[in-house]
Amino acid sequence: MVRQLRLSLRRPVSYARREFSQGPSNAQAIATLDAWPAWHGGCLVLVGAPGSGKTHLAQGWAAQSRALVLDREATDIAAANGRPVLVEDVDQGMDAETLFHLINMAGHDGGSLLLTARLAPAAWPAQLPDLRSRLNALPVALIEEPDDQVLEGVLRKFFRERSIRPPKEVFPYLLRRMERSIPAAREIVRKLDEAADEEQRPISRALARQILEEDTDNLDLFDG
Repeated sequence: MVRQLRLSLRRPVSYARREFSQGPSNAQAIATLDAWPAWHGGCLVLVGAPGSGKTHLAQGWAAQSRALVLDREATDIAAANGRPVLVEDVDQGMDAETLFHLINMAGHDGGSLLLTARLAPAAWPAQLPDLRSRLNALPVALIEEPDDQVLEGVLRKFFRERSIRPPKEVFPYLLRRMERSIPAAREIVRKLDEAADEEQRPISRALARQILEEDTDNLDLFDG
């Protein structure tokens, strides 16, 4: 019953900017994104590791700009002419001619194109010679490995989504020992939530230590 109650209190995912954890590691990418609509050639590629916040920023931009959100497997792009467009995970595979046309359309009045990817455009496959030159010229906004400010922000966000308010000492403890990635932060919060329910105990520094010590890859990070 306790578990069901906690699940029912979880907050829906929000792409609002106020819910995005900002810090030095993503400040430049945010500034570049916010320079829209003055992107060079009307295009921008938002690059970052899985879970780095690309989708959060991109979907927030799409809502603000009233962009057309296209699936990367879509080939009918007539509706994209003369308006902002978002396509995510482009480096995971996209029709070359479709991408080529979208890039060209972004330079027309009213057009713009935001792409997200794990890798910079120089590393994307390009069967068309003209596409290769277009990709090499695309401006890139890189989301770097998260710093402490960003990691603490996402930890707090993930706890809030589960309606949990851990003691303040939990955050510096986790930050000194956890894997430095946003997916890892999400996983730690999930494990803490589940362990607290299963063991009927509050989330604390001691429970955080227990969870982290269960990860054999991190055993050498702990002090006495």
